[in-house]
Amino acid sequence: MLDAGLPGNKDHWTHPGVILVATDLSDLDRLMPFALAQAVETGARLILLHILPAGVGMAVDAAGLPYYDPAGALEVAGKFLEPWCEQARRLRIECDALVREGSASQQIAASVRQFQADRVLLGTRSRGKLGKLLIGSVAEQLLRSLSVPVITIGPEAHAPAGSAGQDSEGQRVVLYATTLSETSRPSAALACGIAATQDAKLVLLHILPPIDEMVRDGLPTGLDSAALHELRLLAQETGAGCRIEVEAHVVHGNPSIEILAEASERKVGLIVLGATHRSAFENLTRDRTIYKVLAHARCPVLTLREPLVRPAVAEAEKMAIQEG
Repeated sequence: MLDAGLPGNKDHWTHPGVILVATDLSDLDRLMPFALAQAVETGARLILLHILPAGVGMAVDAAGLPYYDPAGALEVAGKFLEPWCEQARRLRIECDALVREGSASQQIAASVRQFQADRVLLGTRSRGKLGKLLIGSVAEQLLRSLSVPVITIGPEAHAPAGSAGQDSEGQRVVLYATTLSETSRPSAALACGIAATQDAKLVLLHILPPIDEMVRDGLPTGLDSAALHELRLLAQETGAGCRIEVEAHVVHGNPSIEILAEASERKVGLIVLGATHRSAFENLTRDRTIYKVLAHARCPVLTLREPLVRPAVAEAEKMAIQEG
């Protein structure tokens, strides 16, 4: 049941063969500890990719006249990437550095297809001069377009050291925040598979509206809520599918605030946001929940944009139901 929504992709997404690290070079110190850790953990090949915007490779000749020197710009960028590849190779990780020119989002998407990447790592920014939350236009375009998991490393994220990334009992924790939409089961299965590869506990988190609003509307709250019952069923099914400990937890409040608070309190090593279908993604982004979490999370955040069920598979299942 849990595997039905992940045809052909589940193993590659939980055990990636290729991880593409998209970098603007200034974020390498932040991205690479996570990239190296994931590659060691999964045995994945790393592709370090930097995109030069068209026209950036300008130089000045002896007479002081500017001219376009793409070869020189590519060489400089390559020198930033190669030492990290050398470090990866010392850890017996296959690694290649790649510098391309053009639109960042288009070139990253093209590289995902070319190298058949199963996961993309990229960095985000936090706030602009006017206090507006920013994750970067490239990151936002990729979150809306790529069909593979995207792991973002925000400005407040730091690589786990010692007991970091573990709860009070010394266990690693993955937090999956779910809207309990129709995509919850396949998304939970993906989160569970990733948690299993990390020998981690999985926490399924659902955010209910503020308690006073629910009381005012005469709705059961907290432990009496219908959402907790549904979440517990999801946790039971998910845990049976990947054979790890899965906890169901509901809280009241603002989604982004509660997700970040739970992640901080439990010292989670990864937050998973199950935004797979367009409707679910729009629901989560209406109040910028995803972007607020990405900007302020102290650990990586994994999001998945496109539907988990391929059209052909979905149509076949629909026909089978009709014939039955």
